Amino acid sequence: QVQLVESGGGLVQAGGSLRLSCAASGRTSSSSTMSWFRQAPGKEREFVAGWGASIRYTDSVKGRFTINRDNAKNTVYLQMNSLKSEDTAVYYCAARPGLSVPHVRPYDYWGQGTQVTVSS
Repeated sequence: QVQLVESGGGLVQAGGSLRLSCAASGRTSSSSTMSWFRQAPGKEREFVAGWGASIRYTDSVKGRFTINRDNAKNTVYLQMNSLKSEDTAVYYCAARPGLSVPHVRPYDYWGQGTQVTVSS
């Protein structure tokens, strides 16, 4: 089993920045695919950024968000800059064994989510 705990969410003004963290514990491995998804009210959960066999971003965050991982700390980060109101959502961390294409589901493990609210 793998446990994922997200942190770093909050309220920020449009144009501001936040850094989300996802700490993994349990049966973790540096050779696992880890990604960020988000879900806005009334919308489907969508892929945001992932680190697996490749690093991928959804088009709407390219150039603004950066995913990084620290394997020594079993932690993946999402640096979010130039935030927009449409980035408001609950952000979830997800993981699965092996290095694969990150934007493709399913994922085996999910965190509880952290709220990001961007005020305009």
